[in-house]
Amino acid sequence: MRSPKKVKYRKCMKRLRALTGVETRGVSLENGGFGIKAVEAGWITARQIEAARIAINRKVKKGGKIYIPVFPNRPITRKPAETRMGSGKGSPEGFVADVRAGRILFELEGVEEALSRVALQRAIAKLPLKCIIVKRSEFLL
Repeated sequence: MRSPKKVKYRKCMKRLRALTGVETRGVSLENGGFGIKAVEAGWITARQIEAARIAINRKVKKGGKIYIPVFPNRPITRKPAETRMGSGKGSPEGFVADVRAGRILFELEGVEEALSRVALQRAIAKLPLKCIIVKRSEFLL
């Protein structure tokens, strides 16, 4: 799974308001011909990114290349089960990536359209956000 080698702070604040609005960076396909674009904002955990990557790989086999432009760099904490309220913040559980609407999550290159649509549709089923499949326009300069 993807996670940062080192973080500045072990625990961080929630910042749910930071996910409002539309993304301005990472909104167009850079490497692949097809991709997955988020339609709504939210968090994607490292496990969900890995599950979507495996779903694409199983369908495409060795035919294409996958690019993952999002990276889970925010630690998420969780208190143990059946613990009383209070007594501080829970311990770090995993990492999440902040995703705003319009962000490209996965890119796929070197695969024909029919196979890539099936593979990306399976990856969308693993993600917690509403997503669409986008295609690179042929008339890029």
